[in-house]
Amino acid sequence: MAAGRGERVVATLDVGSSKVAALIAMVGGEGLPRVIGVGQRACQGVRRGLVADMEKTENAIRAAMDQAERNAGVQVEEVLVNLSAGGLDSDIASVEVDIAGHRIERADIEHVQAEGRSRLDPRGRTVLHAQPALYTIDGTTPVTNPLGFHADRLGVDIHLITSEAPPIKNLDLCVRNAHLGVQTIVASPVAAGLACLAPEERELGVALVEIGAGVTNVAVYARGMLVGLSSIAMGSNDITDDIASAFATKRIHAERMKTLYGSATTSPKDNHDMIEVLPISDDDGQEATRCTRSQLISVIRQRLDMMFGEVGVRLAEMGFTGPSGRQVVLTGGGAELKSVTDFAQGVLGRSVRLGRPRGLTGLPEAQQGAAFSTLAGLAIFAAEGTEDIMIVRPPAVERGGLRIAGEGRGALGRMMQLLRANL
Repeated sequence: MAAGRGERVVATLDVGSSKVAALIAMVGGEGLPRVIGVGQRACQGVRRGLVADMEKTENAIRAAMDQAERNAGVQVEEVLVNLSAGGLDSDIASVEVDIAGHRIERADIEHVQAEGRSRLDPRGRTVLHAQPALYTIDGTTPVTNPLGFHADRLGVDIHLITSEAPPIKNLDLCVRNAHLGVQTIVASPVAAGLACLAPEERELGVALVEIGAGVTNVAVYARGMLVGLSSIAMGSNDITDDIASAFATKRIHAERMKTLYGSATTSPKDNHDMIEVLPISDDDGQEATRCTRSQLISVIRQRLDMMFGEVGVRLAEMGFTGPSGRQVVLTGGGAELKSVTDFAQGVLGRSVRLGRPRGLTGLPEAQQGAAFSTLAGLAIFAAEGTEDIMIVRPPAVERGGLRIAGEGRGALGRMMQLLRANL
């Protein structure tokens, strides 16, 4: 397939706990990224977002990308790939320099960035993203671009997304063993935010809750920037396991029950709707049993109570409260459960909507659901050419663990207070 003027081919991989999805797009021309091929395969080699079986993961990656290449009519050599687990964490470090009251120039911005780099300290973790989240003038006024302002002191809050090193290396190895190069590894919440959130939402303040099969990631945006991130080792597969355990059936049957009959809210007729439950074993002559839809929904709601209760705790820890903490967007495959937004709204006490991928053209209808938000966001990430200007990084498999020390959650809370005070 011929590229348009100024366009280039990019390929992305979403390696998740239930599936591997691949997407090939044309980016760099005028307009939105243009999808030219997609592929998908079930994956049984990933647990809680981490590679647990190299061979199964490699096979799923290879099959998904082969399908996307056949659809697109091109062959790709390297991909952008997501990381959804591995102890993803968010840190904030504050740096401030004296500029003696003169007008801020590019050299001053570079100076404060250099001060930030000088505070990097290897601690066994790997930095996936490191960007200036907020500049401050004289310690109080937040600005996105301080160039041209007069001030006595210029500060910057640097937001880092870090991961444990082994999960990155294992993911990198799986992709390379599938005969693909790794262009970069992107944290899933970063990609999903690009695909699901409108610029005005990110400006006003919004939380993105990405419910994957094995991991739920909670990301907070304010003033157009990602300012906080937390991961919960719980996802939609836990709902499936709960159903399988409660009704003594196979996971594949439990998944079907959840998909076809499951819901996060109840109605009076649920007590009368009967669902067939197939036995867990076919060898002992057991016959199928039946349960009411209300019994199924009760099992689902118990897990959702736990999940969104923990989401609420993480949002409070990140300072997502008050006027700027009213909007939540759900995405990921787990967000496609019927009425889950209504349930989340009741538990969290906030306005909740479902986030689906946007910002692309040519995306097939089957890939337009919330389960494919990260995949689409990776293509948008490539199209925007986002760079982490605080750190120049070698390839993921070779770089060492880095983080900025000495700040952490306290700085995040301080930054959120600044943002809320100046909204």
